[in-house]
Amino acid sequence: MSIRQILFLPHNQKISVQDGANLIRSAMEAGIHINASCGGEGLCGKCRVIIESGTIGDGISEKLSKSDVEKGYRLACRSAVTGDITVRIPVESSIDTGVLNARSSPRRTARIEEMNLDDLKDQGLFIPPVEKKYLELPEPNSQDRLPDVTRLVSFLKLNHGENRLVVRLPVIRKLPDVLRQSSFKITATIARPVQKGRKSHIINIEPGDTADRNFAIAVDIGTTTVYGQLIDLRTGNVLAQQGEFNGQISYGEDVITRIMYAEKPGGLEKLQEVVVKTINTVIAKIVKRAGIDREQVSSITLAGNTTMTQLLLKVTPRYIRRSPYVPASTLYPPIHASSIGIALGDHVTALVYPAVSSYVGGDIVAGVMGSGMYRTDKLTLFMDIGTNAEIVVGNKEWLACAACSAGPAFEGGGIQFGMRAAKGAIEDFSISPVTFEPMNITVGNVRPKGICGSGLIIMAAALLEAGVIDNQGKFNRDLKTPRIRKTYGIWEYVLAWKEDTQIDRDVVLTEVDIENLIRAKGAIYAGCQTLLEEVGMKLGDVEQIILAGGFGSYIDLEKAMTIGLLPETDPGRVTFIGNGSLMGAKMSSLTNRIRKDVVEVTRKMTNFELSEVPSYMDHYVAALFLPHTDVKQFPKLMRRLHR
Repeated sequence: MSIRQILFLPHNQKISVQDGANLIRSAMEAGIHINASCGGEGLCGKCRVIIESGTIGDGISEKLSKSDVEKGYRLACRSAVTGDITVRIPVESSIDTGVLNARSSPRRTARIEEMNLDDLKDQGLFIPPVEKKYLELPEPNSQDRLPDVTRLVSFLKLNHGENRLVVRLPVIRKLPDVLRQSSFKITATIARPVQKGRKSHIINIEPGDTADRNFAIAVDIGTTTVYGQLIDLRTGNVLAQQGEFNGQISYGEDVITRIMYAEKPGGLEKLQEVVVKTINTVIAKIVKRAGIDREQVSSITLAGNTTMTQLLLKVTPRYIRRSPYVPASTLYPPIHASSIGIALGDHVTALVYPAVSSYVGGDIVAGVMGSGMYRTDKLTLFMDIGTNAEIVVGNKEWLACAACSAGPAFEGGGIQFGMRAAKGAIEDFSISPVTFEPMNITVGNVRPKGICGSGLIIMAAALLEAGVIDNQGKFNRDLKTPRIRKTYGIWEYVLAWKEDTQIDRDVVLTEVDIENLIRAKGAIYAGCQTLLEEVGMKLGDVEQIILAGGFGSYIDLEKAMTIGLLPETDPGRVTFIGNGSLMGAKMSSLTNRIRKDVVEVTRKMTNFELSEVPSYMDHYVAALFLPHTDVKQFPKLMRRLHR
């Protein structure tokens, strides 16, 4: 895809974007404010810009007169960058740009880091745990009456160096007929042991040559969603992937309510049934999309938090939510996928990722494995942020972990107009420090109907830097703008007037919303601080931060640091690995080395129950300010606020 250049005037700021990029989003990423409240649907008509040179796709709206269009005016929210352009932000769209530029900064999201398959191969770690071998066995005769199993095992030993083999009973049952129907030309599927010295297992045989049809499935069982990938074990490539909402949502939004439902008569069975149904839906879609027979799937790896794992395996989770918060198990043996209802062949083994504690589950262990933090010398802070935030610190020598309850603010809960990152959610925001007019950008560039978690962080940071709220999250009542008002005794800021929304109501951000955000970010920051102190470290010692989970991809790093969600550091030290749980499950599907390492890693991870660490509450209370009571921890922000 071609790269285009945009020169913004009068800022004299040039940026590079992908061909077809949306102009208002490009301005937002560059830290350039353009008044806009309708979310990018073209209704408010406030994001007028002048195209001084170059061409741009569309941008024409009924909000612009014919004369405006002839003068080069376009609506930024409706414009696609199709060439190198010079754009002037007119005074009515951006008041007092000198002040604005002193206040704004470009958007800085985490550097995305994906698993590098080539590195895995170069390091000799691409060792799929399940291999297929095509065999042409000698046929029996009057001089050769070896039993079928002996014939198979002897041939593999003589011709392929397979010295320690176990043939499973289902294979023995089908072997006589398959051999003779295929003239003794078969493909054997061999599962390799994780530990050296143990025997390999022949888990399946097929007629003919199917050695090039060997696949694995990796699944992340999230509280909200279930994601799956279909992987070609010959190449390591992902052939198809799919996400579905976890069917358990109907029985509870979070793990606690699901544990409570599981305690009801028949509840555990129902929750196990619906999550397996979701997994099977994902499997059906990815095998169909890739055009393969599900019988050619050789293994499946599943990762989920401790509660999701126990519900999947129909193990009661009731004691997870009761002091002293003990899970039934942290390690699970390999199981036949079909034994828990997963719609794959009887030969398919399911590997379930181990957990560390009741609230640091297999999804976090998988993230640690996928991120590679357990193999680095750098002191690393790993964070998976959601309703429960899981934190891991350490390096290849040691690892410590903890979970803290952040509450649902980052997923839209507890926020008056909060919502998940769906179409119409305000995901990006800027405010003029002179007029206090907003610039809202929504998912899908449509009229706003709510606020998602990443948007909430950006709003709080922008309002703080513009002096609209103070460090306690309270609005400045003296500002002359109709957007700050008091409704039913609660102060709020109007993000979008009702005529610019989808819901025929003003979309607002209230002081109560900001208070809930402060509590959530305070819990996470205090968790990081406490965990590091428990191992004799400080936040300043952290050399790299790894963010996992869908939320992490949208976090504006500088804004997250501005509100005190993340410790202040160079954004270049922050990486985002996406769905760490799925990444770890994928890696375990590709290499026995990871399967071997994972047990050692879980044993190495020391878990801290933050509720039992006295200093945690002190750190939490200190973090209930923007960004923190100890502003010395945020010197860059202090310089920005006081320049």
